Amino acid sequence: MFKVITRKDFTNGTVWALETPDGFPIEVTDTFLPAYTKYTPDNSNVLHDSSVGSRKERWMVGVSVMSGCPIHCKFCATGKLKKWRNLTAEEIVEQIKFVLSFHSDIDPNKSIEFKINYTRMGEPFLNIDNVKETIDIVEREICKKAHHYVSTIGINDSDFSFVKDNITLQLSLHSLDEDARNRLIPYRKKLTIEELGQIRTKSDLKTTINMTLVDFSDFDIAKLRKSFDPKYFFIKLSPINLNEISEENDLGGGIIKQVNII
Repeated sequence: MFKVITRKDFTNGTVWALETPDGFPIEVTDTFLPAYTKYTPDNSNVLHDSSVGSRKERWMVGVSVMSGCPIHCKFCATGKLKKWRNLTAEEIVEQIKFVLSFHSDIDPNKSIEFKINYTRMGEPFLNIDNVKETIDIVEREICKKAHHYVSTIGINDSDFSFVKDNITLQLSLHSLDEDARNRLIPYRKKLTIEELGQIRTKSDLKTTINMTLVDFSDFDIAKLRKSFDPKYFFIKLSPINLNEISEENDLGGGIIKQVNII
């Protein structure tokens, strides 16, 4: 179904730039990590040494739910695309099958964790019907125990009731200051920080708060604890992947730096 435009291989995976038959670009990732990065007491993904594990341990496939994106976050390379469209459930599932086709010797049902990250191009809750259908298809046809990780900025009037059991929610926050967050995520129809803090799900895991920090003033532990009860939320600090859009907006690499130990 897809045409391969380019690929980049690294120590624990691959990222592909693909093109749909009607000429829309999408991005797909295939990564893996040791099992202990999921089960460490501090929930850290930090590697202890140069061993990166295998797909039989933690296997993660990152899919696009759109080609392009109407959100236009100020640090996201997707923003350079001038047009966007929702992908069908078939197109999202096909990305997963595309990755699996390179590893026919590995059964994802036998991996310690097989995880679908809805975190590449697009906002899942602006294409939520196709995301839900994808989850159903994956569990019926590919991996019944798959973990689904759905990332959103928090679109107004979103229904989070389907987020339960093996489905986990990630909220893109990026700043604890409402004005700064609006500058980083210039999409008007989104929940406020206070409203995000009221979200409750029935997932097996806590809701992740993702913060790609561009300034130290964006982070305040007192505000964080006040807005996001640690009983329900897990905090993830992420680096900016330097790209044309982040540089155009003078965001540099943010305050969390990528460190390569392998």
